[in-house]
Amino acid sequence: MKYLAPLWKRYAPECVSVGLLVLVLVVTAVREPRFFDTAYLFDRSTLYMEAGLLTLAMTLVIVAGHIDLSVTSILALVGAIVATLHARLGIPLGVLIPLAPVLGAGFGWINGALVAKRKLPSLVVTLATMALYRGGAQILLGDQSVPMPRWFVGVEKVSVPGTYFHVPLILLLLATVAFGLLLHRSVLGRYITTVGVSSEAARYSGVPTEEVVTRVFVLSGATAGVAALLLLSRLGVARYDHARGLELDVITAVVLGGTSIFGGRGTVFGSIVALLLIATLQTGMGVSGVTTEIQVTAVGILLITALLLAKITQRT
Repeated sequence: MKYLAPLWKRYAPECVSVGLLVLVLVVTAVREPRFFDTAYLFDRSTLYMEAGLLTLAMTLVIVAGHIDLSVTSILALVGAIVATLHARLGIPLGVLIPLAPVLGAGFGWINGALVAKRKLPSLVVTLATMALYRGGAQILLGDQSVPMPRWFVGVEKVSVPGTYFHVPLILLLLATVAFGLLLHRSVLGRYITTVGVSSEAARYSGVPTEEVVTRVFVLSGATAGVAALLLLSRLGVARYDHARGLELDVITAVVLGGTSIFGGRGTVFGSIVALLLIATLQTGMGVSGVTTEIQVTAVGILLITALLLAKITQRT
């Protein structure tokens, strides 16, 4: 057992998330027999593609010792800009699709510059830009829903012939592998972890801390831009309030998955498993007739539980 103790201390949050996921899966399957139907599972999975992408990027941000509350506002603003440029100016979507992640990266760069170069707290900066970007989306769209072209809508229903793998799911799987390699197998990933452990120590050891932090926020913004395209395609319209509140699910998944809220530790695998747990829990409550308000409350309780588990793990 003494050989297992170090492994448990290192991977306890991930193990807890996997255990909770299995428990919730069993309970949900008992209450809703069709839950394990393959077609049903893959159909439900399309609802969490945007959250999955944001969770991957948020993992890097939090491992670096920061937080980005503005990701869903960037998503909404990018969606509003794309819809406005297409509907009002007639710019082809073929031009706007590659522009979306670039726009997101630009908004992320603003966050990164304020945090890394001006030394402002990321919590305060992204809280401010969360309101700023969301307000920008509302200025562009008002309370209107701007429809997208018919050919662009429904990409989440397109699957590989003969399989249930939808295009967004394939994109998320590829992104998970890419982010995993970036965080755990690249020089930038090592720098991100080092900065998260101690920014001062990282700077003294020659790590370009400002550049690392800026890149993390740029990557978060670019990912939000891609997520904006997926959401526009799935819902078929652009609205200023798209994805509002989704940042709670994303941050909960990252922390519940074992990423230290103080930075310096985290795994992509743990974050994705925790997101699956949240998605399964929400699906189970949904089929049981639980209201959205109670579902949000449950996610809040999960976040507090994750923080407590992280604290207990640090002491053991």
